[in-house]
Amino acid sequence: MKSFLQSAAWAGFQRALGRAVHEESGPGWSFLAIEEKNPAGAVLYTPYGPVADSLESFDKALASLVALAKRCGAVCVRIEPVNAGLPSDEADALLRRRGLEPAPSNQQPELSWIIDLEPDFKDILAAMKPVNRNLYRNIHKKGVTFRSSQDPEDIGVLLNFLHMTARRNGFKPQSDEYLRQVAASLMPAGAATLYIAELHGGPIAAALAYDSADTRTYAHASLDDTHRKLSAGIPLLVTLIAEAKEKGLKYVDLWGVAPSDEPDHKWAGFTAFKKSFGGYEVAYAGTWDLPVRKIRYSAYQLARKARDKAKAIRSKVPARTGS
Repeated sequence: MKSFLQSAAWAGFQRALGRAVHEESGPGWSFLAIEEKNPAGAVLYTPYGPVADSLESFDKALASLVALAKRCGAVCVRIEPVNAGLPSDEADALLRRRGLEPAPSNQQPELSWIIDLEPDFKDILAAMKPVNRNLYRNIHKKGVTFRSSQDPEDIGVLLNFLHMTARRNGFKPQSDEYLRQVAASLMPAGAATLYIAELHGGPIAAALAYDSADTRTYAHASLDDTHRKLSAGIPLLVTLIAEAKEKGLKYVDLWGVAPSDEPDHKWAGFTAFKKSFGGYEVAYAGTWDLPVRKIRYSAYQLARKARDKAKAIRSKVPARTGS
């Protein structure tokens, strides 16, 4: 699978945000890397990268990243080797052997849920829960229709629904400015598509998907609470999957899911929804750092661990009450 986070379209979007982006490649490897800032200083981050077709190619990509980090004055290189030629059962040992260490936290999901588009669409449908199939086949009887758009102005439909969901659930969505720039950069280029469910011509649900060369990623979705009982988000997602197959893509990535042994995980509800469409789980190696300015990076790690320890201690101290 090829991640949209390593695509030329994503590089263009990041530059539109004013970020410094680097793209390099060689025989069997490539990467898109973004200069970011954190308490340690500058970090050279390659989301779901680098891409490599063998371990040898991965080493060359890593060497190029280190050289670039030194030129940029970065404290470390931060990687997420998804398609990097690393045997999955040896990735941890191979990365540590090369001086990498797990980052303080994963920046992209470590687990994702994938739908293979190779089978006939009837077989893809058959793998879904019956309620999903039935809604997809019959919701038009209730006056619901679906359309896709690559007009950046239509992103306002999704933004309105995200605001509703944020008010209802108390979460903070990505900013309107960010998603409007996503739309302006990616939709006209064909790298992002907005799917809209409408009831008698009025929008009731929306979902935004990103496309790479072979994979469609389900990125943002929300709906109008007023029409929640119609469950339009389900056939909307099936429509998104069907059109990905028609386009000739190989996979639909439903993005992050919770570990199966964590029923109280904050993503548990989303995970059950995603798994109802069939598919399989994919585990990635996670986010890893390769220190370049080692003394400064070590100081940052020590300070972070001390802060986390102090925070844990404070959380265990009972609050004082008045006498």
